Amino acid sequence: MLGIVVSLALLAMQRRELAYVFSPAAPLTLGVEGDYRFDALVSNRYAQVHGIPTARGAYEREGGATFVLVGLRESPFVVRRLALPGEDWVEGRPPPSPDSRPFALRGRLLAQEDAPRYRDALGLLKGMGELQPHEGRLWLLIEGERPGEDRGRVLVALALLAFAVLNAVLLVRGLTRRWSPGA
Repeated sequence: MLGIVVSLALLAMQRRELAYVFSPAAPLTLGVEGDYRFDALVSNRYAQVHGIPTARGAYEREGGATFVLVGLRESPFVVRRLALPGEDWVEGRPPPSPDSRPFALRGRLLAQEDAPRYRDALGLLKGMGELQPHEGRLWLLIEGERPGEDRGRVLVALALLAFAVLNAVLLVRGLTRRWSPGA
């Protein structure tokens, strides 16, 4: 019984990630600077946007790569992308300004409350005053995350589901033997 509960709990913890794996591969088009489509905002979906970056950004390192979180001017959008040439950040020193050229980006769109890992960076960027939250929220677009690419997560989910089903079958078999007349 414990095996069923644990495997189903672990599976439930992965529901948002699994929902994204199986979400549509066609990107939501969020528009371009001056003509953003706020009616199309749906968290945990593949999306694309075009915009002019804000003057300041937040930098982070992950596995040897440098990423920039930069807002799009006059919008609620923050994008997380790989640092471009010229955006080299040396820890302990002030980060350089993000590349100011307009760009288009595709990736995973998350409402700010669905991106707790980036809470501090989003708060920092919001405090700089260059973003305009929509209905009180910012939206994060994580470059490069496409639906259907994380096959490992699907395999883990299938393994957890198989483990739960196997434990359920064994539980039912054990209970029927225990309560059957010849036992």
